[in-house]
Amino acid sequence: MVDLTAIILTKNEEKNIENCLKSIQGFAKRAVIIDSGSTDSTIELAKKYDFVDVYEHPFENYARQFNWGIDNTNITTKWILRLDADERFTPKLCKELSKTVSEHENDNVNGFVLEAWLYFMDKCFKHGGSRKKKLMIFKTGFGRIEDRKMDEHTILSSGEAIEIKEKFLHYDFKDLTTYVKKLNWYATREMQDYIEGTFSDEKFEASDKEISRMRSKKTKYYKAPMFFRCWLYFFYAYFIGREFLNGKEGFIYSFLYHLYYRMLVDFKIYEQIKYKRKLEKTGDLK
Repeated sequence: MVDLTAIILTKNEEKNIENCLKSIQGFAKRAVIIDSGSTDSTIELAKKYDFVDVYEHPFENYARQFNWGIDNTNITTKWILRLDADERFTPKLCKELSKTVSEHENDNVNGFVLEAWLYFMDKCFKHGGSRKKKLMIFKTGFGRIEDRKMDEHTILSSGEAIEIKEKFLHYDFKDLTTYVKKLNWYATREMQDYIEGTFSDEKFEASDKEISRMRSKKTKYYKAPMFFRCWLYFFYAYFIGREFLNGKEGFIYSFLYHLYYRMLVDFKIYEQIKYKRKLEKTGDLK
């Protein structure tokens, strides 16, 4: 068992939470659930596990909710894991992490970057840009989530992060209605980030070069013509990025995520520029 606390944010995750917790049971010393008003059986299911503590806190955005968890749940472990309810660790990943984490208890390695196998409509995508990497494990006191409404990353205050070979599993799909609803929610938040000027050429420490690279790509994306850039992005991801190799499910995912979502963001940006309405808090996903 690793001296590690997993922080998991939840809202109506009864379909996911048990599989998520089971995947880290015996690996993580403790798991903390930060729930933002579930009306299903999420909390009851989580409380079945002895290593889990449940807290309730109103949702503002992912970053602030997670950072609240860091500051207010009495974390005493050496490491913290950022985990979503629809993500799973595999036995091979737990084994590799147990060994690797123990090797870096007292050196300058303060974080670990993991990559996902994305499952969408019950199919694992192994081609294209769907295999996203993120810094998920960091030493307590050395990492926080940057305060953004969308595209938030874990930032280390010092030290370096290294990549883990084994991948975790990301089940990013309940049904199409829920998925499209989530994309609309994301689009509003990304529009607000854009209007507030958070898509800039930000500079990061050496340990955050991957974040800097991705943020630079997004900054360049927004310099392309509105309404046209989403078509370029879809063409690049689906054809150049070879996401067409993921089959029919891959087409549905690419169309919704790379074209529909990005087009919706542009529409919302245009609407906001035209009407100049006051930006309202989006809250959590209803």
